[in-house]
Amino acid sequence: MGRPTTKTDLLMAASSNYEKMNALIASLTEKELSTPFDFAQDEKKKEAHWKRDKNLRDILIHLYEWHQLLLEWVSSNQNGENRTFIPAPYNWKTYGNMNVEFWKKHQKTDLEEAKKLLEKSHQDVMALADTFSNEELFSKGVYSWAGGSPLGSYFVSVTASHYDWAMKKLKAHIKNVKNGGVQKFRPRT
Repeated sequence: MGRPTTKTDLLMAASSNYEKMNALIASLTEKELSTPFDFAQDEKKKEAHWKRDKNLRDILIHLYEWHQLLLEWVSSNQNGENRTFIPAPYNWKTYGNMNVEFWKKHQKTDLEEAKKLLEKSHQDVMALADTFSNEELFSKGVYSWAGGSPLGSYFVSVTASHYDWAMKKLKAHIKNVKNGGVQKFRPRT
């Protein structure tokens, strides 16, 4: 399935990816849960998040905080408070710094609490998405505060697409643990 462009597809993709992500999390071994994430040996993993997140809690909290961004952004704008999706002092060029602040904020949050926070925020985002019509979600220009993008694209980004990102990261970690934490060198042929 491609990126959702209808309310039905959004709700289905978000639910499906959330369930897949939770099934993957449930399958993690004790060793996979206790081994810190380390992608330093993989030259293809250059983005900052590969260095930032050290465990499952960090990933879940990242998802939770992005849910909060969406929930607060929509609520504020619906209540007449003109607010950008990425809150000041950050913007789309500096949101990586915001992600680091989220990471720092939750270093004392334990895994069980992170799971509870994410479950609640996922439910809240899904319930909010369901309050909008297909046209409100996927027609451009319905909400001036959504900029040039349809509102639904933000919902897709913080749910289905973000859950996919989390699964890719978890699968890479699982592979690292199975390989003894060492990336095997494979010459190009």
